[in-house]
Amino acid sequence: MDVQLDRRHPEAANDGAARRARDAQARATPANGPRLGELLGGLSHALDMAAGQPAGHAMRSCWVGQQVGRIVGLSTGQRRDLFYVTLLKDAGCSSDAARLSALFLTDDLFFKRAQRTAATSLPGQLRFAIRHTGPAAGVRERLRAIANAVQNGSEIHRELAEARCARGAQVARQLRFGEDVADGIQSIDEHWDGSGQPQGLAGTEIPLYARLASLAQAIDAFHARLGPRAAREEIARRSGRLFDPRLADAFALLARDPAFWRQLACDDLDQVVLEMEPAPQPQPVDEDHLDDIAAAFGQVVDAKSPWTAGHSTRVGLIAEQVSRQLGLDEPARRWLRRAALLHDIGKLGVSNRILDKAGPLDIAEWTAMQRHPVHTEQILARIASFGALARVAGAHHEKLDGSGYPRGLDARHIRVETRIITTADIFDALTTDRPQRAALPTARALQLMRDDIGGAIAGDCFAALERSLDALGEFSAFGGL
Repeated sequence: MDVQLDRRHPEAANDGAARRARDAQARATPANGPRLGELLGGLSHALDMAAGQPAGHAMRSCWVGQQVGRIVGLSTGQRRDLFYVTLLKDAGCSSDAARLSALFLTDDLFFKRAQRTAATSLPGQLRFAIRHTGPAAGVRERLRAIANAVQNGSEIHRELAEARCARGAQVARQLRFGEDVADGIQSIDEHWDGSGQPQGLAGTEIPLYARLASLAQAIDAFHARLGPRAAREEIARRSGRLFDPRLADAFALLARDPAFWRQLACDDLDQVVLEMEPAPQPQPVDEDHLDDIAAAFGQVVDAKSPWTAGHSTRVGLIAEQVSRQLGLDEPARRWLRRAALLHDIGKLGVSNRILDKAGPLDIAEWTAMQRHPVHTEQILARIASFGALARVAGAHHEKLDGSGYPRGLDARHIRVETRIITTADIFDALTTDRPQRAALPTARALQLMRDDIGGAIAGDCFAALERSLDALGEFSAFGGL
């Protein structure tokens, strides 16, 4: 690829041909991979964040589900579908985050984590809502929120579950899964006795994969928080109410074996799970499917806050146009667009009390916000073929003058791909509404960016952005340019 780097910082091109060779190799999809399980297993750690769960929750739930599925005699095809249902079960969790945070005046991530092991009876749910509503709010504000939760709790719970479950099923379809997988995710909050959400399904009306995934996630949640004994007791207590008794009995058999608990707690469980992907000859994910996966998870990120709806998609489009102006070839542009779509995936681990805050962030909030690029890099780095992509996406808040975050890199260590994503990210942020301000006119946004050349903005990327504006205006997302 023929790229002219910013002349102010020529040292960034100091390894020219060698870097281009490494980049081309990193972008190439191996002939025998990546496998779908590896991709979704790595990205499931982002869904753990969105659900407020400890790292590795989805992978552990997947392992538990496979063990229970084996006991009840699932076929290889059924275990394969269950494998993906458990990895993607929280794909819709970002869609209710802003609403939940606003209704209960709380950190949505903490609330969700505590809710996973809370009592399920109506009195128990009310006690939970009262205890966890507005912990840092003023007295009047907290009382109003509690009154709303008490008066409208059932409707609120149904509304949130409906949004979350429907969105999770939609993500599964975007990822090319069939209706059995989508229905398993759609119905994961249903209860055996009909008291669940969003449809109030009961007994065998609930898809089998949903029953298994619901049980598996509860086992891991109770085990992670309270240990094996609590997990055994809680599943037994909820058998016939929340959980299919036959599946709960299968778990009771597994729970008698100390090896089950040792494996669940082992450090290498992620690798164990990936080796279990139930397919005689797993097919590698092709380039088109990789594009679909990146787009779907970009939308999961954007659903976290109403202020970022469509942000990842727009950053991907802008980055592609800027890279075209800079002379990157088609494979490089395609690779870069995936990095742009996933650049903010770490924001799934940031509370909406921070993301949606209208006023300035305090020190603790700003520290938490500055962690999101680190989360992005850590999530993407779990996928072997995404190593270079992880480093590019994770550096999008670094600055050429060294004043950025999270590592304070300077121009010598910021790659051209990252500079392109940074330019696209800043332009979209300035020209869309945010909690602190209304969208800026394009001319004003460009002037602010021009003033920041040599800081966050590389001069050649900014010039390429200006040349891209006409092309971007052809896309519906940029109709106002």
